[in-house]
Amino acid sequence: MTNSARKGAQHIGNSDVVEKGARLGYAMSGLIHLLIGWIALKIAWGLGGGSSSADKSGALEAVAGGTTGPFLLWLAIAGFLMLALWHLSQAVVGGQGGEVLDRLKAAGMAVLYLVFAWSAFKVVRGAGGSDEQKTDSLTGTLMSNPGGRVLVGIVGLAIIAVAGYHVWNGWTKHFVDDLGGNPGTWVVTSGRAGFIAKGVALAIAGLLFVGAALSDNASKAGGLDASLKELRDRPFGPYLLTVVALGIAAFGVYSFARARHAKL
Repeated sequence: MTNSARKGAQHIGNSDVVEKGARLGYAMSGLIHLLIGWIALKIAWGLGGGSSSADKSGALEAVAGGTTGPFLLWLAIAGFLMLALWHLSQAVVGGQGGEVLDRLKAAGMAVLYLVFAWSAFKVVRGAGGSDEQKTDSLTGTLMSNPGGRVLVGIVGLAIIAVAGYHVWNGWTKHFVDDLGGNPGTWVVTSGRAGFIAKGVALAIAGLLFVGAALSDNASKAGGLDASLKELRDRPFGPYLLTVVALGIAAFGVYSFARARHAKL
């Protein structure tokens, strides 16, 4: 990679506009996770009909339903785009020494936030759609091709690996390295609970993908909403889901703190 490309990416990453926009993105991520936690809690106990999906699409639809919905969604789009741009600059420049894994992680986060921004934009346009429907459609497309079951199984294992990283990140408090200054004990506590809860939910989602691959049934795959509902249907499910829901909400609290304390 040329020095000019690195200098350009470094300039973007150090831009005051990008930094403030990225912090806005973390704050909007906090709002999304708080709403997911609330929807999951309603699903656990059958409150309000439980018709909303406990995932990104359900949270964005909840935002859109408020009086300030369009304004907040445009803020989310701007914030997620700036977060994606900042992570992309880190993938080019190489943060924390420029290790290959750091670059790959930054690139993956850039893609994730681009997806978030696109999802919020579609909701603004009134064409949101359910994450679960998209998951079923994608899984069905994959499994209709030769070797598709293997690919779906690999996706499931990859999700389980990401889930393991989330649990490890929360348990060891490794995420604190991403924060500057003195964020406070409550930030660390909410971050630990949040990362572990998200890890549990992702692990179930990964197992659903593996199960779909083994049974050759695309409908058995699922995202966050399906994994949380799967947890609800287990013995003591409402109580277990309540714990996970509170953990996801705690991640939202951590995300608000990260908007202020993140090293950017």
